[in-house]
Amino acid sequence: MGKLYVVGIGPGGKEHMTLKALEKIKKCEVIVGYTFYIELIKDFIEGKRVIKTGMMGEIERCKMAVEEAGKGFDTCIISTGDAGLYGMAGPVLELAQDIEVEIIPGVTSSFCAAAEVGAPIMHDFCTISLSDLLTPWRVIEKRLHMAASGDFVIALYNPKSKGRAEHIYKAIEIIKKYMPPTTPVALVKNAGRAGNHKRIVTLGTIDFDFIDMMTVVLIGNSNTYIKDGKVITPRGYSL
Repeated sequence: MGKLYVVGIGPGGKEHMTLKALEKIKKCEVIVGYTFYIELIKDFIEGKRVIKTGMMGEIERCKMAVEEAGKGFDTCIISTGDAGLYGMAGPVLELAQDIEVEIIPGVTSSFCAAAEVGAPIMHDFCTISLSDLLTPWRVIEKRLHMAASGDFVIALYNPKSKGRAEHIYKAIEIIKKYMPPTTPVALVKNAGRAGNHKRIVTLGTIDFDFIDMMTVVLIGNSNTYIKDGKVITPRGYSL
């Protein structure tokens, strides 16, 4: 029986991968992942058997990874960011039977994006995906209300795609019910990988055209401010 590793490879740049992630990828005989993710680690998987699927093939990938481990091959299934956040860790653990599974954490995009614009996530925060493919929109709306009314720093994932361009507009309108238009907002596209672009704006001056599926939207809390082009959320230290 092989062992199955669920590996978070970070946001995409090799420099953001953990040593443990690299170790497990190099150790495994079989690598399973979404085609785009496989391309990000191509330098480390030469000579290995690679199984890849297109977008929306998450459960199929998990089943194939479990199957390969069941055949006796040490197998690695990869996720960008952290495998336990919108990744493959949950489905794999639900599907795996009589197979040893190890979860390898990775740097999630919101942390990488935050580091690129300053220190916006210095206090309590939450992440909310605006994709309603797996979560009903009414649930997402409720979470937006709760997070904004609770004065959390908010990281929005999957903010806009061609099929649901309106979700980011709706989300910002909800948040503006609780936060002033001067609230700092960071828009980071392709955090930690090629094609990286970022803009620091406010809740009232968001450039919606800049935002796409690869953008992390970081919205500050009532204490967040901008200093020398950096976004800072104080934690309450006496300085």
